[in-house]
Amino acid sequence: MAFAVLPSPFVALYPTSRHDRATPFATLSDHIMLAQVHSFVLQGIDPIACEVEVDVADRGLAKTTIVGLPDAAVKESIERVRSAISNSGYPFPISRLLVNLAPADIRKEGPIFDLPIAIGLLLAQQAIETQRHKRLLFAGELALDGRLRSVNGVINLAILARSMGMQGVVVPADNASEAAAVGDIDVYPADSLASVVSFLNEQHDIEPHPDIDVESILSDQPPQVDFRDIRGQEAAKRAMTIAAAGAHNILMIGPAGTGKTMMSRALAGVLPRLSRDEALDVTRIFSCVGQIPKGQPLVTHRPIRTPHHTASSVAMIGGGMVPRPGEVSLAHHGVLFLDEMPEFPRTVLETLRQPLEDGHVTIARAHSSLQFPARFMLVAAMNPTPKGAKPTDQAGQREMDRYLARISGPLIDRIDIHVEVNAVPYKQLAAAPDGTDSATMRHRVIAARRIQIDRNGGPLHPNSSLTGRQLDQLAPFDPAGQELLRQAMTELGLSARAYDKIRRIARTVADLEAVSDVQAHHVAEAVQYRLLDRDI
Repeated sequence: MAFAVLPSPFVALYPTSRHDRATPFATLSDHIMLAQVHSFVLQGIDPIACEVEVDVADRGLAKTTIVGLPDAAVKESIERVRSAISNSGYPFPISRLLVNLAPADIRKEGPIFDLPIAIGLLLAQQAIETQRHKRLLFAGELALDGRLRSVNGVINLAILARSMGMQGVVVPADNASEAAAVGDIDVYPADSLASVVSFLNEQHDIEPHPDIDVESILSDQPPQVDFRDIRGQEAAKRAMTIAAAGAHNILMIGPAGTGKTMMSRALAGVLPRLSRDEALDVTRIFSCVGQIPKGQPLVTHRPIRTPHHTASSVAMIGGGMVPRPGEVSLAHHGVLFLDEMPEFPRTVLETLRQPLEDGHVTIARAHSSLQFPARFMLVAAMNPTPKGAKPTDQAGQREMDRYLARISGPLIDRIDIHVEVNAVPYKQLAAAPDGTDSATMRHRVIAARRIQIDRNGGPLHPNSSLTGRQLDQLAPFDPAGQELLRQAMTELGLSARAYDKIRRIARTVADLEAVSDVQAHHVAEAVQYRLLDRDI
């Protein structure tokens, strides 16, 4: 008797090739539909290209998996995507879904992947029939009804798309002006998932957002206080003018009620406005933390940050499980004002040493090390004693020494200008205001900054950023100035860092006078601002 040879049941269950259609059991294999969509992920404030891969199997258990180091918000995105697709009139696949966010070794956070995941799912189901998406980058949060909500970091997406040579970006309408500020890239503002699908299917067009003329929207910082309203204190106003002209750090020391805080608030009115490059740098940082002013395409004023003395080290410097910028980075190209500086915890103050020296913050984690820009102007104020009054006897002097000791010597050494702010006598308080006003100071500051831009190589290089080698070339001293500096270094016992600080300040004083060579009286004025390098 002859017996028929039947195929093994294991062959039917586990075919040798998922796409092998030559065997009678190939109909049981899964049909794989794969789509790739371009998006981005932020590492610190730097954008990195992220490819969203969506794999849809037409058979198998209905299960959705997202891989590629997603955080909770990314894992939850599939539920938002499911509802948004269904409520927009498109079918959602009831099968095995796999979403991969590459590169897989960088942690993904936030809802920015809602839109690219939805586009990938619709591509895999052939609901989108063109290849238009290949030249575009996508980002956006989806509401349950398919509307697009704004997300953070969109300006970085536009910068990445331009550097990759892509055609443009598709972003929520509320983010479009921010992305358009980058220029040289098409920005397509979308208000819903359905509009994006129709755009990709070429059923209707989305007009690119007009380019933003950044220079035209940058404006001067309106001063909260005019320096004219501050009675007396002409020496302190002179020091503030020098600090603003060269972007130097400054510390004001004086009894309570002498106008230190008022002068700090008035400083914004004498600083030059942001340049285009500075505005884009600041906007990148603020966009990452969602602090772009509503209705504005970018930050138009120099940032003025005033953290409270209860701020932690992480709040000041940045950090967290997924590191975020802190106050020093949010003050980039602006001012960080510390009122009553000794009241800040010493551990917090010590974290300022690296950014004051290097102009950036490095945050190290086990898996990576991130760098945030932090080139800011430090403006600090303090009373001579905890009681606020200047000491009048030996006991008061010891109290002042203990109070000043809360600020370490290396940190004091990194502050360019130390200026004493004395109490204003009654006669000046009662007189009509006739001192230097903000308009006069601003005129001097802008004139000095123009000199620095021409000499130092642009607005990103004020005198405070000059290296020792650059100072040798750009700040030549006359013989009398060299001799005066030698005497000051010898008699006051100043550090090598203080030596460069004096040279930078003297260079700025000379710029305020529009003089090319640094002269002896410029050096003399710079030396007197090293107040805490000797007894007050």
